[in-house]
Amino acid sequence: MRYRLYPEAIMIIPYQHLEPDTLNRLLQDFVSRDGTDNGFDASEEQRMAKALSALQREQAFIVFDEESQQCQLLAKHELDPAYLKAYHDNNAD
Repeated sequence: MRYRLYPEAIMIIPYQHLEPDTLNRLLQDFVSRDGTDNGFDASEEQRMAKALSALQREQAFIVFDEESQQCQLLAKHELDPAYLKAYHDNNAD
């Protein structure tokens, strides 16, 4: 299932729709990127747990850019409100 929001080729991917191993590898990749330790003395596992918690609370989202073929973990405040509205409209139960 694809979650196209706008023609800009950006999609918010619901973390719940990912296989657990895929989500784990993405989280590991996100927290191990340069600049993601934020100066805190936290283990990779602690940073992964914090990122997962942010996803669960919808304070962060997995965003896929089709043009660059890259995934990012973005904080809610970094996303255009129109994207969040479309995401929620497309994923309403």
